[in-house]
Amino acid sequence: MHLTIVNPNTTASMTHTIGEAARAVAAPGTVIEAVNPEHGPASIEGYYDEVHAIPGMLAEMRARPGADAFVIACFDDTGLEAARSLMDAPVIGIGEAAMHLATLVAGRFSVVTTLAVSVPALEHNVHKYGFSHRCGRVRSCEVPVLELEDPASGAYGLISAEISRAKTEDRAEAIVLGCAGMADLAARLSAEHGIPVIDGVAAAVKLAESLHALGLKTSKACGYAPPRPKAYRGMFAPAAVATDG
Repeated sequence: MHLTIVNPNTTASMTHTIGEAARAVAAPGTVIEAVNPEHGPASIEGYYDEVHAIPGMLAEMRARPGADAFVIACFDDTGLEAARSLMDAPVIGIGEAAMHLATLVAGRFSVVTTLAVSVPALEHNVHKYGFSHRCGRVRSCEVPVLELEDPASGAYGLISAEISRAKTEDRAEAIVLGCAGMADLAARLSAEHGIPVIDGVAAAVKLAESLHALGLKTSKACGYAPPRPKAYRGMFAPAAVATDG
């Protein structure tokens, strides 16, 4: 299968890390393409960044109509509903994917994300996905997204300390890493803490492969129906959907 992973931010080095994490778990025969838009925020930290990342992300998807599935590599699941409406192939957000897998290996999990500004959006997603009774807490380690790539930032230690607090204070039996930029840390953190630590990129890749193997695609019956043809003006004119014929 051909799996396109879209990092909604514009930081190419992070896209490379995400792509490598995806290839490490992909099945033989799965071709991983990791891309990011040219236009948009360098990182997604809160509601304002999120809305400005969506147009570029959707454009990257529209440019790849032959993909068998798409993964949105931002834990906020940036633009997930719009992408599912736009594309025929399945679209999986790494946040939803990781939370689903957490419930299969633990009774209770906590999320460890980057900054406090992202916590409300993630709490909203926890509720929307129906995991409020399984999620102990959404925690922030107060490391900006782009500093995850800097060894001098001390990011690993801060994330690990937050996991320790989640185990004690939340009674967390598993941890979901709340940023695609943490993708390469999951195995090390799991070994250190002795509980499952779940990376959303890896989770989304395996779920995408499963949907493809089962021949399942996004339902177009109602909420994810294709966008209706209509005029989009100005800078959004390219987003318009052509009329049939």
